[in-house]
Amino acid sequence: MTRPAPAHRIALLAFPGIRAFDVSVITEVWGADRTDRGVPAFELRRVAAGPEPVPMRGGLALTPDRTLAWLPRVDLILVPGLDDHVTPAPEPVLAALRRAHARGTTIAALCGGAFTLAQAGLLDGRRALTHWALTDLLRARHPRVRVEPDALFVQDGTLWTSAGTAAGIDLCLHLVRAAHGAEVAATVARSMVTAPFRTGTQAQFIEHPTPHADRDADALAQVRAFALAHLDEPLTVSALAARAGMSPRSFARHFTAATGTTPLRWLVDHRIAAAQKLLERTDLPMPEVARRSGFGSEITMRQHFASRLATSPRAYRAAFAEQPPAAQRL
Repeated sequence: MTRPAPAHRIALLAFPGIRAFDVSVITEVWGADRTDRGVPAFELRRVAAGPEPVPMRGGLALTPDRTLAWLPRVDLILVPGLDDHVTPAPEPVLAALRRAHARGTTIAALCGGAFTLAQAGLLDGRRALTHWALTDLLRARHPRVRVEPDALFVQDGTLWTSAGTAAGIDLCLHLVRAAHGAEVAATVARSMVTAPFRTGTQAQFIEHPTPHADRDADALAQVRAFALAHLDEPLTVSALAARAGMSPRSFARHFTAATGTTPLRWLVDHRIAAAQKLLERTDLPMPEVARRSGFGSEITMRQHFASRLATSPRAYRAAFAEQPPAAQRL
């Protein structure tokens, strides 16, 4: 009889001042049992310096079920955002993060959690980001951090940081996708009634003094819906611009303002997602996967997998196929 694989161990790092929203996101992604839908078992633990309840804003408290001594056993440490970005986290927490990083453990900080990693000295000379409204504060208080202004989340070695609030969901789902495949991440996202991934950067959410153009927004939404339904066709920016009733230049400008990314990059991101699903669910040959996902050729698909995912389509299938490929056909 085959023994089940051990549960992926995740630590939610708890200390006074962490944000309840981020705690909820982490708990929703890794704390729910979705094994009946093909999601692996996760062991999520609330880890703190001691057994006392950890206070949070709004009269809430989080009860730890593990101490910092459990961290050497985990696969992933998650650091929630903060209500106070100036007061340092407790030194035992910072020391535990330094030791975990030295062991090579993956550490991910949501929103203002980047300040905690910076306080521990882990972000010196590294790329990181936080909520767009906190970018200047992070630069001012931690000048050795290479603060990224736009992305939804970034990786530097075994360290991950995300932009504000909802971008924490994006990062958590990406970490699930990287460890367990696109289909598992999509299953988790569906249960949360959210998109499995968003394209673009947080620049699209920064307040601007320009008014909303409802007509243009509706036209762009219709074009994106059309493109998603026709990913296998040779879509061009000029053709999409024509459907929106805009010049290619105007279309690209409005599209980037609305989504935070270019039309071409948006198309490639969704074609990669379509290819991932086909690689996980079917035994279709690589040229057919490339055709159905809109890449046209296996070579083009392989190039995009290498640049975006740092892997090949064949390696991705070997790692994340739901069953031996011969068991599934369209």
